Amino acid sequence: MLFILFIAFLVFFVIQLVYHAFVFTRFSFVQPKKGTPKNIPVSVLVCAKNEYENLQKNLPILVSQKYPNYELVLIDDASSDDTLELFEEYEKQYAFIKLVKVKNNEAFWGNKKFALTLGIKAAKNEYLLFTDADCYPTSENWISEMTAHFSSKKTIVLGYGAYEKIKGSFLNKIIRYETVLTAIQYFSWAKIGKPYMGVGRNLAYKKSEFFNVNGFINHIRVRSGDDDLFINEAANSENTSVSYHPESFTYSKPKTKHKDWFNQKRRHVSTAKHYKGFDKFQLALFFISQVLCITLAIILLSFQYNWIIVASVLGFRYIFNWIVFGYGAAKLNEKDVIIWYPIFELILIITHLRVAFTNLIFKPVHWK
Repeated sequence: MLFILFIAFLVFFVIQLVYHAFVFTRFSFVQPKKGTPKNIPVSVLVCAKNEYENLQKNLPILVSQKYPNYELVLIDDASSDDTLELFEEYEKQYAFIKLVKVKNNEAFWGNKKFALTLGIKAAKNEYLLFTDADCYPTSENWISEMTAHFSSKKTIVLGYGAYEKIKGSFLNKIIRYETVLTAIQYFSWAKIGKPYMGVGRNLAYKKSEFFNVNGFINHIRVRSGDDDLFINEAANSENTSVSYHPESFTYSKPKTKHKDWFNQKRRHVSTAKHYKGFDKFQLALFFISQVLCITLAIILLSFQYNWIIVASVLGFRYIFNWIVFGYGAAKLNEKDVIIWYPIFELILIITHLRVAFTNLIFKPVHWK
């Protein structure tokens, strides 16, 4: 029995090695390139529901972008706070702002995709750039940098949506570590030619791509997924580019309570089950091989079965993964989180297992 477990351990180690050596290095070991400005007409879309406080801080940054030709489409999704009033104030001040007022629709109540669809249809430009109400660009050149990656063939651009650092918060480090890990995964697969997701905090695509797949219609009843499910359906090896120059980043406030973060993860996991078959397979294989490689190593070491080989293989895995993730994290200005890699890996494994179990029992809550 121990021999079988030993062979299984080596198999799962090899699977992990393939992911890190042949997939994730496609992002981690490539230097970011600053794109050539296109100065194409762009519509920046922000969908908000009861986000008054965040918008007070973030709208001044969005209206101060150094870009010659853009409109800012502000979508109020039937807010009950002062969001609409704030939008109306900005609409009066800036000629390039377009306000879209969404009323509650019985068929699509509380569905962000319905509100976004109205905003997309109202946008006057073909090129669309999305961010969330609680996000802000790290640079006044954000629009310029993101749109620089459009071309005659590249009609989808995946960006990086980071989270603010909170000094002294261990949860904040875990959240940022997971964000880095996720970004390394979807950037790497996009570079290989198998894009499978993007984040609505920082995403751009041509309006024609939206209508080519009939918008969100194929997953309109799934409350989340206006970003990753859309990209999973519309993106391919020919039409997708990535932008990870620091000037293209956006930042948002992370969750500060474990319960809120856990519920957020429940929503993300419930959305991933709607991905294409290959994407669900590769994500599941990565997680399963990760869990079993560590679990089997612990079992074998506890019985001291071929412990020198097992310890050496496990040590090599951690060192190699540390290097790959370290380069990727540095590229995303998150070097501090990689120090905790072995601990965070275990925490995320346990969290994902808890999320999977909880989602089997309770349905997660989505858009406000």
